[in-house]
Amino acid sequence: MQRTILIFAVFLSIQSIAQRSYSPDWDSLDIRPLPGWYQDAKFGIFIHWGIYSVPAFSEVGKYSEWYWHDLMKQDSPTRRFHESTYPRGFTYPDFVPSFDALMFDPQQWADIFRQSGAKYVVLTSKHHDGFCLWPSKEANTSWGRPWNSADTGPMRDLLGELSNAVRKNNLEMGFYYSLYEWFNPLYKSDVDLYVQKHMIPQFKDVVERYQPSLIFSDGEWEHPASTWRSAELLAWLFNESSCKDKVVINDRWGKGDRHKHGGYFTTEYGAGLPNAENPWEENRGMAHSFGYSRTENYKDYNTTRELVYMLIDIVSRGGNFLLDIGPTADGRIPVIMQERLIEMGQWLKVNGEAIYGTSCWVNTCQWSEGEIPDPGSKRDQTDYDVMKLTVAPEKGHARKEILFTQKGDQLYCICPVYPKDKLTIQNLSLPTNAKVTMLGYSESLSWKQVGENIEIYTPYLTASEVPCEYAWTYKIDGIE
Repeated sequence: MQRTILIFAVFLSIQSIAQRSYSPDWDSLDIRPLPGWYQDAKFGIFIHWGIYSVPAFSEVGKYSEWYWHDLMKQDSPTRRFHESTYPRGFTYPDFVPSFDALMFDPQQWADIFRQSGAKYVVLTSKHHDGFCLWPSKEANTSWGRPWNSADTGPMRDLLGELSNAVRKNNLEMGFYYSLYEWFNPLYKSDVDLYVQKHMIPQFKDVVERYQPSLIFSDGEWEHPASTWRSAELLAWLFNESSCKDKVVINDRWGKGDRHKHGGYFTTEYGAGLPNAENPWEENRGMAHSFGYSRTENYKDYNTTRELVYMLIDIVSRGGNFLLDIGPTADGRIPVIMQERLIEMGQWLKVNGEAIYGTSCWVNTCQWSEGEIPDPGSKRDQTDYDVMKLTVAPEKGHARKEILFTQKGDQLYCICPVYPKDKLTIQNLSLPTNAKVTMLGYSESLSWKQVGENIEIYTPYLTASEVPCEYAWTYKIDGIE
């Protein structure tokens, strides 16, 4: 009898240990080092593409990918547009046949991304409408109808095709994944069952199929991480999945957990995070919406110059920049978006050395004289006007005349305004053998120490001689 009790006690002890090992907490997950490729990459492309790309409508300043959600609101601009444009009784799922991807050429997309200078790509595998861009059986089962791009609409594995093309161009591939789905019947009736029967197996399926380098989770805000079983899911991801050693995650895994738990921290249409010790990333569209919106016009789009300044400013403060594009329903990247990406790539072709693989210097920037403005970087959705911060300050305000990055003993000084005659860098002492150059210009530059500052004599260049547009980088080799 005693032997039986002892064996049973040992069994319970082993079972308890097994349960504890399979019930990780955030403390154990948060200490996982972020794979190094991510912080070196600095610049990525976000892609919002799905059924919402068919109506391609958003209220000014809003997101077109929220079309179905906004359609359910009485007398909303989306509801009025829908009722005046489509036949009576026409529902959101009725858009699926028009989401045909007939012009989708994944190789052409990947070539544009490579030319943009981006180092990683993140596609919406599934947004809040639950429609999947890969052959998900869980989507079909839960919705009671074909609800993925391989079984309806395009009849193609869009995520798989793009993943292959992106990797052939030596870029990292990731995906966006929404934890919740607005109108999923199972989610609406029983959240716990939805997580167990739908979300977890679907998440594991998409991870194992495509082995992403990055997962951008979203839609977490209705429930705490314990409801989503996020810690359990991430323990599987980091310890058992086929991409466990390389995959990077964000911070959107439970209500109230942003900027607290997960991998890198996220901001959205903001200015990033000030003085952040944790890796972070600003994500935004070129205009107001992530998904393609026909209501947006030329004036709504940030210029290439503005986007380049955002990239420089974000990287100088230790962040990554995830810039979104919204393709059309038939699979075309709008030409204005292609143009912006290619022009950013042209700048990076000359100046990428000052962006990729860099870290923050002791000073992120050098301000001109004047009142230093609040850059709007304390929270998401703030008024982040990078032009006012760099080249067009308000009266009496200072501007960032130099933005700094560092790589080993090399200091990069990026100037949004081309310095006339000389560039003064304050509070910097250099050894006499330090070398100064301008990226894209072949000759070394003269410099001298003047008290606590250094003065770099900048070359006089004609318009046809300048190596790039928008901003110019002075590289100092041999900082101490």
